[in-house]
Amino acid sequence: MGRHRRPVAPAKAPTREARRRLTAGLAGASALVATVLALTVDPAAPPAPDRAPATAPEPQAAP
Repeated sequence: MGRHRRPVAPAKAPTREARRRLTAGLAGASALVATVLALTVDPAAPPAPDRAPATAPEPQAAP
């Protein structure tokens, strides 16, 4: 009988590492772009003149 070769072990998926790095890079880039846009773009409309600016409610003391 002839000898059989040992089955080749599957390669450690290099695409998995590449996908993870790409995902992390895109997430970081999108966060940076969102921050820059939030700091540089003015709101489309001014605040409504008939409403007072929103304020946080004051905490009430416990009885």
